[in-house]
Amino acid sequence: MNPEERAPDRPYLRIVHVTKTFKDLAAVDDVSLDVHRGELVTLLGPSGCGKTTLLRIVAGLEVQDEGEIHQNGVDISQLPPRQRDFGIVFQSYALFPNLTASRNIAYGLENRKLHRDKINARVSELMGLIGLPDVGEKYPAQLSGGMQQRIALARALATSPGLLLLDEPLSALDARVRVSLRVEIKELQRQVGVTTLFVTHDQEEALVMADRIVVMNKGRIEQVGTPEQIYRQPVDPFVADFIGVMNFVPARAGDNPRRVSCASIDLECAEPHGYPPGSPLTLAVRPEDLRVGPEVQGQGNRARAQLQFVEFLGSFYRLTLGIPGMEKASLIAEVPITAVRDTDVREGMEMEIQFPPELLRLYPHQPELSA
Repeated sequence: MNPEERAPDRPYLRIVHVTKTFKDLAAVDDVSLDVHRGELVTLLGPSGCGKTTLLRIVAGLEVQDEGEIHQNGVDISQLPPRQRDFGIVFQSYALFPNLTASRNIAYGLENRKLHRDKINARVSELMGLIGLPDVGEKYPAQLSGGMQQRIALARALATSPGLLLLDEPLSALDARVRVSLRVEIKELQRQVGVTTLFVTHDQEEALVMADRIVVMNKGRIEQVGTPEQIYRQPVDPFVADFIGVMNFVPARAGDNPRRVSCASIDLECAEPHGYPPGSPLTLAVRPEDLRVGPEVQGQGNRARAQLQFVEFLGSFYRLTLGIPGMEKASLIAEVPITAVRDTDVREGMEMEIQFPPELLRLYPHQPELSA
């Protein structure tokens, strides 16, 4: 019986207490992560957070100071890259300029001394999968950036690796190509079923593509979850601020464990907040969750606001709102055009807004966010 049959639910990739230090900087600081077979897991975070260093450690291109890497039940921590089972795609494509698209894809297969018929069949199959069946004889310089990245992806998949590593593969492309290619990569990954680690600093890319997102900051993991969990239930202000747009408002815990006050507004939360009465807090709410004008329902959690600025963004308006007694904090509300179509929206007007109790999040006071 092979190892997979003995432990079908075992994570395909295990990163165990990995640390990597450059001089006095912990680029990766005691990181542990399990990735399951067939998952696409995104490492997301700002520049310098350690995501690319972690990917390079998995590939064996960097050697960790501490910790272990296990792939399919095998400890690969000390193996050189050539003995690890992965394909990798870089931001820069890294295609061989003197080889045609077909020869670039075939490169790894030729190194394995496979029969030419098998190589040709595999190259033809992959070029069909990436939607470029007719460019095999072209050289990289004759292809667009999006085409080159597709060829690089096919090359990484040619040897049927157990693990696919993608290091910001879309960041060098223009916005329109990037949007279409991220969908294609996700669909291709599902078809092939290859376990994938994808490094990006683009939050939208991560939300669209990932089965799970790993948010990193200063070498550590802040939160791991599905895109919906990361967006709707951020565990701390860093994640809340990094993913999407978030309003942060200074608040104070009330005597009632379900109530907080923001300036002159008394707000009810859906769940007890657990903070001692009077504790300084930071309240967080997404712009699209605020109810504005005609969307306001019932009597709770309502306030008057002054409309300071209006941005028309096609399918919705972005409104900047000032709250009396909250001079240091403006609120951003995003409302669909249909919600204000019959309302005379203009700067300087007063509007009623509402804070839905079930969509409010509270954190210990963060002056740098709520000031």
